[in-house]
Amino acid sequence: MRNSLGALALGVTLLLGLGSAGAADKTYAVVVKAMDNPFFDLVRDGCQKAAKEIDGAECLYIGPSSHTEADQLRIIEDLLSKGVAAMAISPSNAPAVANLLKRRKPDIPVITIDADVLAKDQAVRASYVGTDNYELGVQLAEQLKKAKPGGGTVCLIMGGPAADNINQRAQGSRDVLAGKKGVERLKGEGGWTEIAGCPLYTNDDAALGVQMMADVLTANPTLDAFIAEGGWPQFAPQAYAQLTDQYLDRIKSGKLAMMVADTLPPQIQALKEGRSHVQVGQRPYEMGYRAMFVMHDLVAGKKVDPTVYTGLDTCTAETADTCLKK
Repeated sequence: MRNSLGALALGVTLLLGLGSAGAADKTYAVVVKAMDNPFFDLVRDGCQKAAKEIDGAECLYIGPSSHTEADQLRIIEDLLSKGVAAMAISPSNAPAVANLLKRRKPDIPVITIDADVLAKDQAVRASYVGTDNYELGVQLAEQLKKAKPGGGTVCLIMGGPAADNINQRAQGSRDVLAGKKGVERLKGEGGWTEIAGCPLYTNDDAALGVQMMADVLTANPTLDAFIAEGGWPQFAPQAYAQLTDQYLDRIKSGKLAMMVADTLPPQIQALKEGRSHVQVGQRPYEMGYRAMFVMHDLVAGKKVDPTVYTGLDTCTAETADTCLKK
């Protein structure tokens, strides 16, 4: 309840500014899944940098204080009622956000950022700016196959069950490990089996992600691999370090493979310390930066690409100092 009230209070505080006399007609809102997720801090930074380069533009960075699907929907509703020039949304619940937009039929440009709506609903948005999520899952799995060509047992770590971007990553990973497309759960295909109790749905909660990993490892001490389709456990770096300290020998020897999405600074440090084997990074700063220009072009009546992929960076311990895009 406290997180929910905090998110709504934040929404009210920010939206009050939209009704002021000085509110810019170039107020572009970026609605994220959770403002306590450090990944989205970089989206915010990119958005704010672009706002300084676009004459008269304002970046309104907003979202629930923590991952709460209902609060995000209320914030979107409030923004549509109060009025902004354009909106970029990272949907926590892809079908629910699409249904809201179908019902409201906004007369402003709406795009998605970081996470998209389902393919059947893409008419509700003008463009998607972010990662090729299926490809991210593919790269994580390809790295795992290199590390463990004989297969084994694996546990996937996810965010929210209705987040389409994470589901796409999981599908990419499963397809690669299985050696064929459309596998809903690995049951020996390609030599890989998903263990009971997985995937883990963290709901973007870093501490919960670490605790879930700990529980899995206690119950499955010979687990061969984790694929974290997002960086959530590593977003709690101290807790993640304390957990991996207990299994560091297995990790460094390669008996327990750790393939993790995202490349925030604490994650690169974990990679250097041998607490993971591969980090496949998105470019959240570029997402926020480019989304602002896409919204600006749409407001100006210009055509934009329906998909703007921002790229990936694959990092290993050997390339950790040089792998990230500058």
